[in-house]
Amino acid sequence: MSLLLSPPPSLTLHPHAHFSPSMSILRRLHLNLRTRRRIATVSAAVRQDPTVWTPAPLSEVEPAAESLFHVAVDVSDAPDLAASHALAGQYLQVRVSDAPRPSFLAIASPPKLAAARGVFEFLVKSVAGSTAEALCALKRGDVVELSQVMGNGFNINRIDPPEKFGTVLVFATGSGISPIRSLIESGFDAGKRSDVRLYYGTRNLQRMAYQDRFKEWESSGVKIVPVLSQPDASWTGESGYVQAAFTRAKQISNPLATGAVLCGQKQMAEDVTSILVADGVSADMILKNF
Repeated sequence: MSLLLSPPPSLTLHPHAHFSPSMSILRRLHLNLRTRRRIATVSAAVRQDPTVWTPAPLSEVEPAAESLFHVAVDVSDAPDLAASHALAGQYLQVRVSDAPRPSFLAIASPPKLAAARGVFEFLVKSVAGSTAEALCALKRGDVVELSQVMGNGFNINRIDPPEKFGTVLVFATGSGISPIRSLIESGFDAGKRSDVRLYYGTRNLQRMAYQDRFKEWESSGVKIVPVLSQPDASWTGESGYVQAAFTRAKQISNPLATGAVLCGQKQMAEDVTSILVADGVSADMILKNF
C-alpha cells in the first residue's frame, strides 16, 4: 500500500509565483523612514543653532546721523551677558519681534560702560525692509532679544607696547565707526603714541555720526581726519574715498613700528591693507574685528 502525499492547498506552488512584502508594510516602512529623516533634520538644526537669547528693554532710540540711529539696550538684569563684553570690536545678534531674521551689530560702547551701568550701545544703520529698520522704529521700553557676545574683538596686544608701535592708523567708513568708538573710548594708550590718526569716511557731514565726540577723542591723542565722498561746495577737508585720502598723506615714518585698525566697507579694508603692506607694514599688525 502506497501513500501519496501532496501539499495542502495553502502551500501549493505555482511556476510563476514570487514572494514580496505586502504593500501596507512597505507604506509603513516608507513613512517611518520619512519621520526619522524629519527628526534628524530638526535635531541637526537644533545642534547648529545653540544661540541663547536674552530679552532686554531698550533704554534709548535716537537719531545719530542721516539713516543712523543710536540704540541703547538695558542689560542690567543680565549681568553675565553684560560681563561677557570684554573687548572693543565684539558684536552680537539682535532679534526683533516679527522681523524675519536676527541682525548682527557691533557694540559701540566700551566694555566699561556695560560693567558700570549695565548698558550696550549700538550705532544702527536703518535699511529698508531689514531687521535694523524694525529695530530703529522701536521706542524706549520695547523689548528685544540679544544673543551672547561674539568675536575676538580688536587684539590690541599685537600693537603694544605703545613705545614700540608709535604709529597707529585707524580707518572706518559709515557705521563701521561703531566698534572704533568702542576702541577709542576703551583706551589703547593713544596719548603715549607719537602718531595716531583716524580716517573716517562718509558720504557727507549729515551722515557722519559721533561728531560730538571728536573733541574728546582728540584730547585722548587721536587725530580725526574726516573724509567726505560727496561733500558740498563749502567743504575744505579731505574728499573722495578713505584709501585715496590716506595715499595722499601717507607719512609713515617707520613701517615696522606701525599698526592699523580697520572697520567698514570691504573694498576700503582690502585697498588699505594692500597699501600698508606694500609700504612695509606687517599684515599681522593690521587689526580687524572679523
